[in-house]
Amino acid sequence: MASKHELFSRRARRTRYRLRERGQGRPRLSVFRSSKHIYAQVIDDVAGRTLVAASTLDRQLQGKLDKGSDRDAAKSVGRLVAERALAAGIADVVFDRGGYRFHGRVRALAEAAREGGLKF
Repeated sequence: MASKHELFSRRARRTRYRLRERGQGRPRLSVFRSSKHIYAQVIDDVAGRTLVAASTLDRQLQGKLDKGSDRDAAKSVGRLVAERALAAGIADVVFDRGGYRFHGRVRALAEAAREGGLKF
């Protein structure tokens, strides 16, 4: 039987494969969550570089958050990444949830990014 890490990476590969097919060249909003923090990046896969990034470790969010591992923190990161992406001229992205289920902190980040003006 496959380990949980192998299953996670398999789900992430499957998700990214579908995004490549349906993304039509749009940048990808990638989410990583750890037990203590949440991170979001807007990545241009063609050029292979990160265009915009935000996380609960950002200086703009440091004093405002009680902890970096709850839905409120994810909402703050989603708003911040949307604000930075719009400032960089990026409005349309593809949401990459990786191997995570679309619920909890991942969903809160996505909804806050949509409210912030990103379209996906």
